[in-house]
Amino acid sequence: MKLTHINEKHNPKMVDVGEKEITKRVAIASGEIHMKKETKKAILEEKTKKGAVLQTAIIAAIMGGKKTSELIPMCHNILIDGIDVDVEEIEDGFKLIVTAKTHSKTGIEMESLTAVSIGLLTIYDMAKAIDREMEITNIKLEYKAGGKSGEFKRK
Repeated sequence: MKLTHINEKHNPKMVDVGEKEITKRVAIASGEIHMKKETKKAILEEKTKKGAVLQTAIIAAIMGGKKTSELIPMCHNILIDGIDVDVEEIEDGFKLIVTAKTHSKTGIEMESLTAVSIGLLTIYDMAKAIDREMEITNIKLEYKAGGKSGEFKRK
């Protein structure tokens, strides 16, 4: 039975990628977490109650990237060739940069963005006992290559 009250134009659909070519694809995303000086110091000195924050955030980011299709409703489940997570110190916190790679029929941008988000949320979770005012900001796609739409590079 078809529901007549659902507007066909607005009915959610997963994009059919069946006819697309498999190409090498890469996406780089980044994001930041800002915090008090004492919070950053405790993280760097591994003096938080939950343990090694940055190392755990790296693992969480990789896991988040791998679980993207389970979290984002219309996102395809793709085979991921690799996920690299870099952590940079910034003045008042940390910046995560995630590079995700695949050979697929669809892009890997959502995996890199999800990985950054989960990594930053992990830092927040592990340090919130010290600083509930931490702010997660500037989550964005920095670069993507591969597929029909070609290359994107943030200016």
